[in-house]
Amino acid sequence: MEAEASFSAIAPTVFDGNNYQLWVVRMETYLEALDLWEAIKAHKEKKTKKSRAKACLFAAVSSTIFTRIMSLKLAKAIWDYLKSKYEGDERIKGMQVLNLIREFELQRMKDSETIKDYSDRLLSIANKVRLLGSEFTNSRIVQKILVTVPERYEATITTFVNTKDLSKISLAELLNALQAPDQRRLMRGDTTTEGALAAKHQNMAKNKTKKDFEGNGASTASANAKEKNENQKKSYPPCKHCRKKGHPPFK
Repeated sequence: MEAEASFSAIAPTVFDGNNYQLWVVRMETYLEALDLWEAIKAHKEKKTKKSRAKACLFAAVSSTIFTRIMSLKLAKAIWDYLKSKYEGDERIKGMQVLNLIREFELQRMKDSETIKDYSDRLLSIANKVRLLGSEFTNSRIVQKILVTVPERYEATITTFVNTKDLSKISLAELLNALQAPDQRRLMRGDTTTEGALAAKHQNMAKNKTKKDFEGNGASTASANAKEKNENQKKSYPPCKHCRKKGHPPFK
């Protein structure tokens, strides 16, 4: 009971009218964890469970969706309404699958991406197709990756293909092999950055030393000039006009 109370404190995913298939999967899991899924499917569940299931559904939709289901009395009626309204018929789902497959075929890996980022993007599309009830195998994703990754993976793929049976390559196995170049490149990038920072600090230190040397040289020259001027003043004879020393007679 304590575990159930702890789980119920986690707010369910809010449905706003988009991505119905994803919401259904999450919501079914949520209701099953609270032992309320049977109250959605059956009419013979206890009234308390039906009320709790209804409350969960109310909490799991946006305010716009709530205004459309607030008058429905049973949790099952709410569930059925959402399904008929947002799941779509077979024709609509078929069009959605075609659009997703077209999107999948157009995918190309960007130079700035890692193989993990790219595979996550492909898997996201594949899982949406699966949620719509269509089959989408991992081998299809493997083939897509093999022919669309940038040239920097060419050596790894050539070695991999020459030593493996393509029909038996798993997605996880391929990703592990291709992630190695990414990791090496990241390590080289870190080393290059450290070297650049060290060179920058070294240049700054050299420039500071040079400026200090030039500054000290200028100060020394100024002091020598002042001393020379003072000695020159002392060498003048008494002025014939004012009888004072320290300046030439014409002044």
